[in-house]
Amino acid sequence: MKIPKTALVFLVAVCVVVYLTYSKHHHDDKSPALLKHPLLSAINGFKRPTSAEVVSEYFQYGIMFDAGSTGTRIHVFKFLLQPHESPKLAHETFKAIKPGLSAYADDPERCAEGILELLDVAKADVPDRLWDSTPLVLKATAGLRLLPGEKANHLLNKVKEIFAGSPFLSRDDSVAIMDGTDEGVSAWITINFLTGGLHAADPPTVGMLDLGGGSTQITFSPKDEKTIQTSPDDITSFKMFNLTYTLYSHSYLGLGLMSARLAVLGGTEGQPLPAGQELVSPCLAPDYTGQWEHAEVTYALRGQKAGEPMYESCLKKVEKMLYKKVRKAEDLSSMEFYAFSYYYDRGVDLGLIGMNDFASW
Repeated sequence: MKIPKTALVFLVAVCVVVYLTYSKHHHDDKSPALLKHPLLSAINGFKRPTSAEVVSEYFQYGIMFDAGSTGTRIHVFKFLLQPHESPKLAHETFKAIKPGLSAYADDPERCAEGILELLDVAKADVPDRLWDSTPLVLKATAGLRLLPGEKANHLLNKVKEIFAGSPFLSRDDSVAIMDGTDEGVSAWITINFLTGGLHAADPPTVGMLDLGGGSTQITFSPKDEKTIQTSPDDITSFKMFNLTYTLYSHSYLGLGLMSARLAVLGGTEGQPLPAGQELVSPCLAPDYTGQWEHAEVTYALRGQKAGEPMYESCLKKVEKMLYKKVRKAEDLSSMEFYAFSYYYDRGVDLGLIGMNDFASW
């Protein structure tokens, strides 16, 4: 089955499942803790409009802002609601802007222009009679998780202020930072919702690999009890569609494509180099000179001189950066996985898939 990359956004399922059908359960000492999804607090309590209040065709809209480390994206989802059936995604409007919110950590007011631009996209897509019943949510990921708490809160408060002035349905807790586990679980729900893995009593599910700019996630439903017993901190359970799902989900903060690249090059997240200083790396071509921008910081780069050992030196830097940070997940040899986000982009760059192709890995 092939799926468009834009449909693989990890927050599709949040709007589908959490807003329309997600069931909240309490902790049971005799069973795994049921996941308390971060978006429940943002959306739980919103009064679901009747079909007459929505539209006669039984459509419902939801607006999701995905505030990642390299950009902010808006997804305006249109769902088809039919009696006794799971909601179906009828249409998605998508737009992305750069840089990410974390780039405005020292001046939160500057993020307003981009947020307002994306809200205009939602206003153009959602019928105005439905604005006050359409939930509006922003969830930030690794970009803000990597910031000092005070700076992250200033950015979130600015977004809350903008959302409060919008015509859409938003509460104070509609704007928040997702932790890595919830980010992985949301992505897993998304891909299995889209592939049909959540629409039967006991369907096979697929695993997911998500490579972002600041973090990377792996999430799957373990079949081997050993995986559950040996990785208790990575196991979470939740109930949905009257079924309980137990997942292995781990997020590696700092091992997203951009953050890992900066670490390998020898830089520090959010810290510009002193004037005239360069990052010299064996992982660059000999005698290479250039610049690289990450999170609104520009780094001067230079490769080692020709003749110096490169491969071995670069390998050692990567191994040192990854040392004791990556754990091997068991129980994967017979499981199908879908990889997206920067995995897709790198696949396009390498010519493994066409830019307009649908990716299924």
